[in-house]
Amino acid sequence: MKTAIVIRHVLFEDFGILAPLLQEHDFAIRYLEAGLDDLSPAGQADLLIVLGGPIGAFDEDKYPFILDELAVIKHRLSLQKFTLGICLGAQLMARALGAAVAPMQQQEIGFSPLTLTAAGEKSPLLALQNQPVLHWHGDQFTIPQGATLLAASAQCPHQAFSLGDYALALQFHAEADCQRIEQWLIGHAAELAMAGTEPSLLRKQAAENGATLSSACRSLFTQWLSQLPNNATILNR
Repeated sequence: MKTAIVIRHVLFEDFGILAPLLQEHDFAIRYLEAGLDDLSPAGQADLLIVLGGPIGAFDEDKYPFILDELAVIKHRLSLQKFTLGICLGAQLMARALGAAVAPMQQQEIGFSPLTLTAAGEKSPLLALQNQPVLHWHGDQFTIPQGATLLAASAQCPHQAFSLGDYALALQFHAEADCQRIEQWLIGHAAELAMAGTEPSLLRKQAAENGATLSSACRSLFTQWLSQLPNNATILNR
């Protein structure tokens, strides 16, 4: 089987609705807990996924393990190994590629649609056309040199980028299971209070969008995973 290593920062922010899809594509999934586990196995995995978390991609003074994550991501991308970043993971990818990551004027929390670029409409993100997705971030990345901007939102001009066929960075949470939104509301209660966001609104939006969003995100990742070699030697294994 192929190996997918998932770097996780918060237990309830796992690979969510997309874990079964990886298993269908013959991936064995292994989680590495940021700040606790040795990240060196991530360098050799067929696929690396770096998930979100309530810290900044530039917070290594407070969380030194961020430097270990950046080193692993930078090494993989230099070898064009398949890498997916979501929210904080996308910001770490951008930083590893030399782009800036900085706070936004206000947090973007809630469900709203993306605006795809021309390149985005030719990418797997087309599955999300007109589909509200879950945003939950207060920082944003710039687009790394050589990367392609795929999407924006009303509050954030840089929502996704790709690098060749092997790297995809998503600021939004395409992996989140809306049936488990209550875990997010509890786990990020302090952040919601500071942002002035009512949990009842997110609960309502999750109920309204969960089924269609799950289907759209599954289509997105089915298409992206199809770019990975099947029944052949994995790139730079």
